[in-house]
Amino acid sequence: MTSGVLLQVAFFVALIVVIVIHEAAHFGVAKAFKIKVEEFFVGFGPRIWSTRRGETEYGIKWIPAGGYVKIAGMNPFQPPAEEDLPRTFGAKPIWQRALVIVAGPATHFVLAFIFFAVWLGAIGQPVPNSPIVNAVSPELGGVESPAAAVGLRVGDRIVAIGSLHDPTDAQLVAITRAHVGEPLDMTIERDGEGIPVTVTPVLATVAGQRVGRIGVLLGEARETSGVVGSVGGSVKLVGSAIAQTIGGLGRIFGPEGVGRLFKLLLTNAPRRTSDPASVVGIGRVVSQTAQSGSAWDILYIFALVNVFIGLLNLLPLPPFDGGHLAVLAVERLRGGKTIDMRKLVPISAAVAAFFILFTFAVIYLDIAKPINLAP
Repeated sequence: MTSGVLLQVAFFVALIVVIVIHEAAHFGVAKAFKIKVEEFFVGFGPRIWSTRRGETEYGIKWIPAGGYVKIAGMNPFQPPAEEDLPRTFGAKPIWQRALVIVAGPATHFVLAFIFFAVWLGAIGQPVPNSPIVNAVSPELGGVESPAAAVGLRVGDRIVAIGSLHDPTDAQLVAITRAHVGEPLDMTIERDGEGIPVTVTPVLATVAGQRVGRIGVLLGEARETSGVVGSVGGSVKLVGSAIAQTIGGLGRIFGPEGVGRLFKLLLTNAPRRTSDPASVVGIGRVVSQTAQSGSAWDILYIFALVNVFIGLLNLLPLPPFDGGHLAVLAVERLRGGKTIDMRKLVPISAAVAAFFILFTFAVIYLDIAKPINLAP
């Protein structure tokens, strides 16, 4: 099994763990309010194994697509036993029921915060300016490369070239190609010290073209944050991800997104990186990210995925958690008068059918027309 496949499998397993954490939050808050929880299972379908501890049955099922908890009184077609009525979901105050529901989606935002904070503190955000030297070519065209001649090393940071300070990698390439045979003053940062050098770009063949080069491969510089900076930066990233995801949900599941999906399914239109992706597609992106040398940026991707899952669960539509919260809000406005959940079953079925069909369509596209991050 290749490393790419292993990464995709690991990503899928991590998603299952995240969903189990989501369900565990529902379970824990329900137990805290003394609501009866009848089942806590990982997976769906036929049982593989189960055990009963107290009033709750715990177990594993064959279809590894997440997990669920069965809370007494939440299934409108399974009336609870009379002795359990005081401990059913519907018997508790609205605020307690709301906390039980919101606990699941909240875990995704907490996990996103943790992943963002670790990424900022341990890996760091890419800095677009003053790129790092990732490799130095000993020769160009059979002679010593300009970079090797002036002693550039892997890890050097190019902080100035000519009159330009803090250049981007694109600016460095443009200046190098525009000054073939002309000496260029360059300042590099090594071990915190600025070192001036002078390089003269030479012609070299790149992708079949003769262009100016000095003989280096460039990489992104990164800046890590301390504990305080990581916490503050993580809060900002979660907020930014929430704002972007809200807009993305409207685009993906609205008329534009559905129309785009049909176009991809029925025509030869190519996939774009902005198109929605399933677990299969995201797993492939994770694999590509790791193989490009940015393996720990998977933490960033996983944080974004958690924000998406959290907001998706908060959509005010049954059977999502947000649908249950919407029902509780209506009950509150009606002075506590309960809603017959059986009347909402057709809506739940329609919403579930839409999202299931949408998901399978995107999975098909991720197999037939995979999104490729490579340039």
